[in-house]
Amino acid sequence: MRLAAQEQLLPGRTLQEKFAFALDAGFDAIELRGKGDFHFAGRLTELKRALADGVVMPTVCVEMPHFIGDFDPGKRMDAIQQLRSQLTVIAELGGIGVMTPASWGQFSRRLPPFEPPRSPEEDREVLAEALAVLGEHAHRNGVLIMLEPLNRYENHMVNTLAEAVSYCSMDSIRIVGDTYHMNIEEDDPCRSLIEAAPYLAHMQISESNRNQPGTGHLDWGAQLATLDALGYDGYLALECRLRGEPEIVLPQTAAFIRKYL
Repeated sequence: MRLAAQEQLLPGRTLQEKFAFALDAGFDAIELRGKGDFHFAGRLTELKRALADGVVMPTVCVEMPHFIGDFDPGKRMDAIQQLRSQLTVIAELGGIGVMTPASWGQFSRRLPPFEPPRSPEEDREVLAEALAVLGEHAHRNGVLIMLEPLNRYENHMVNTLAEAVSYCSMDSIRIVGDTYHMNIEEDDPCRSLIEAAPYLAHMQISESNRNQPGTGHLDWGAQLATLDALGYDGYLALECRLRGEPEIVLPQTAAFIRKYL
């Protein structure tokens, strides 16, 4: 397993500077963020220059105000087009793929008004349709589209690894596990990882409190041992808030995680 840190967590003005810090801190790669309005495609020159300089950038985490499960058809279509573009770019960089939740912050069945404007069947139809389009585009480009479950307060459609696996209708559609969301939604995170293993392409890591690993109560030994036993050889990408200054806590976090690898 290799460690990555999301780009916004790393000190530095350029990707080259961020990567140099990441290596010194104990990380192996940078996880990129993909904003809307084709911003990510607009970074292609910057990204190719960083790639030529040896910066390792295997994955992209979508960062948009709307997603493929949006209630608005126009916003859904825009999200699909943005992700198609991001898949094309990460393929040009020789990366693994792009990850997205069904939605984020759009609706929760645990908060008023409790009942969304679409039925569960309609939710599934909309999401499956979007993933089919993205899965085909990912396949043509030799990369993956990866669906990330979020907790019940941030997403009402896909909350568990098993629910995400149910959308893996082709080899180019895979799933992302996030230890923070799993802490809320999975009855037994280790068991869930075992059952989802054939479809697990990526992991994001943060604590039970959404801060950096080592500041909460997650059983890192158990979860990382489970991934190791499963033969998971992908990235553990740090996606969290930082409690403390990056220059201090990022090396501490890498050292903390590497104790279990």
